Amino acid sequence: MPKKVSKDVIKRVELLRKTINRHSHLYHTLDKSEISDTAYDALVRELEEIEENFPELITPDSPTRKVGDAPLKEFEKVEHQVAQWSFNDAFDENDIRNFDERIKRLLKVSPQYLAELKIDGLKIVLTYEKGVLKMAATRGDGKVGENVTNNVRTIESIPLKLEKPLSIIVEGEIWMPKSIFEALNKERKKKGEELFANPRNIAAGSLRQLDSSITRGRKLDSFIYDIAKYRGLTYGTQEEELRILKLLGFQVNPHFRKFENIEEVIKFWKEWEKKKDKEDYLLDGIVVKVNSRRHQEILGYTGKSPRFGIAFKFRAEQVTTTVENITLQLGRTGVLTPVATLKPVLVAGSIVSRATLHNEDEIRRKDIRIGDVVVIQKAGDVIPEVVRVLTEMRSGKEKVFKFPNHFPLCGGDGRIERIPGQVAYRCVAKNSFEQQRRKLGHFVSRRVFDIDGLGPKIINQLMDAKIVSNFDDVFTIKKGDLETLERFGEKSINNLLKAIEKARNVTLARFIASLSISQVGEETARDLARHFKTAEKFSEADMDELEQLDGVGPVVARSIIDWFTDKENKKLFERLLKQVHVAKEVITRRQGTLADKSFVLTGTLEKMSREEAKDKVHILGGLVRESVSKNTDYVVVGAEPGEKLEKARELGVKVLDEREFIKLLENK
Repeated sequence: MPKKVSKDVIKRVELLRKTINRHSHLYHTLDKSEISDTAYDALVRELEEIEENFPELITPDSPTRKVGDAPLKEFEKVEHQVAQWSFNDAFDENDIRNFDERIKRLLKVSPQYLAELKIDGLKIVLTYEKGVLKMAATRGDGKVGENVTNNVRTIESIPLKLEKPLSIIVEGEIWMPKSIFEALNKERKKKGEELFANPRNIAAGSLRQLDSSITRGRKLDSFIYDIAKYRGLTYGTQEEELRILKLLGFQVNPHFRKFENIEEVIKFWKEWEKKKDKEDYLLDGIVVKVNSRRHQEILGYTGKSPRFGIAFKFRAEQVTTTVENITLQLGRTGVLTPVATLKPVLVAGSIVSRATLHNEDEIRRKDIRIGDVVVIQKAGDVIPEVVRVLTEMRSGKEKVFKFPNHFPLCGGDGRIERIPGQVAYRCVAKNSFEQQRRKLGHFVSRRVFDIDGLGPKIINQLMDAKIVSNFDDVFTIKKGDLETLERFGEKSINNLLKAIEKARNVTLARFIASLSISQVGEETARDLARHFKTAEKFSEADMDELEQLDGVGPVVARSIIDWFTDKENKKLFERLLKQVHVAKEVITRRQGTLADKSFVLTGTLEKMSREEAKDKVHILGGLVRESVSKNTDYVVVGAEPGEKLEKARELGVKVLDEREFIKLLENK
């Protein structure tokens, strides 16, 4: 028979919760402390004991809910009520001044700006109903995130109950204090365990722990910076919004400031670039927003970003390190890429231990040797690159790298060869296990068949168990095949089988890209789909027809013909068509200010990834090609451009550097 709860116990619980919430708010929101940590912990322990004895007194907003619930088997996916936007980036003073000019042109006035510190953490979306935390979700892909409510409850600075009973959705950043990160790594080093790479990665990993008690032990923190959806609140500026968030009980980063012009913003950016390392959290820039809410509404959004704000990133870091080795990495088409193994070094907030060297000619041009001290850099999300060798640091023990004649992952006898007329090397044998594994990984990836839940580890499992060996096998997987495998429960099996069924409907462009035909990437696949319209017509193409297509040319054409000449590939193609429905390509008139203008990208862009650049061109109606021809309108050149630049000069095609490319996009 349950114990009867006395009025005194009920009153004690109410007082404990009120007191604990007050001191939590003082500590995390107001940066004040009236009692010691041990005293605070004693209050929490007392409340825990009472709730353990009287479970009926436990409420969803009790401070004890921060200690974590029972471990989960997997995370639930949730659809965001509000689309999750991401800011465009500015990397230097010219970029931010261009942003200012666009704002003035659109508003026809000079606006006030609010600058906030850009925390390098993990975005979180918090939903409150009548003031009580109902849901916490990761950003995910912007439309669908993961339910991490149990883990977020363990974060002291996130209130489980607001100061007002509002129904509201807010957004912010979860981060790990650098001091906690260093203490964790110190402990791991003592135990001989592998060290964590950086605070951001461990914050993300901690938030995605199935056992929320582990999350609690990581002592994550938060800053909330945006009201995404609300009822019953009115405010006229971004500055007021932050103050409201603070009044509701959220921890808001205190270092935001209002400015009358963009030059003051630039001074603020320079100031924080110098002192960013003094804070206990990682910073990678500032966020600049038009302060007026009315102006924000006038400016609105583009397809993926708000026009009224921009992330003003700190400048890319360059550091020195040592090339400990040069190895080869096998791609899905059999091409081998040289990769430098580096002495681990911290660059732009993350530990870097590898850098691509692109090809043999690149290694020779920069004269990169094993043992060299090199300058590396990482800008934005671009992979690390070797900028140059400090030849004055050579001791004479450095070794020149030579491409081997054999590579074990190539299969067969392991022989490799240089591709005629190109700078790349490839495996002589086709379809080794490793190459096939990479092909399958590409086949199910987001930009091709997009089969959710079929990542690299699962592909390895399925191949090891001989459940799949080729593309079409993916669509023959049955429930019984998965039931004997580790990490596959009833729910995960059903989810995967549903994802496979959903993927049976595919566009022709994605279908062609999925085949891993050498030289045929996403853009070429789009060109082929637009021309042939059906998979059957594509498979029947001859050399002459292919060569005449803009964006294809003789090298790509020969690769396609060779692929279909292989009897096994031809059979695979036919088997696949029995498993999937390939939609007929419908040609619509392209719209946008760059309609039907064709672009070729070469080299590494600093301010955006290759995929982001392609997406920007597509949004404006342009085409992205993979090879340069007389019909190419623009060749966009980044760092370390390849042979495409020479081809453009030879044909007289207009060449744009990255700044000119961005200007073209913005002016359209």
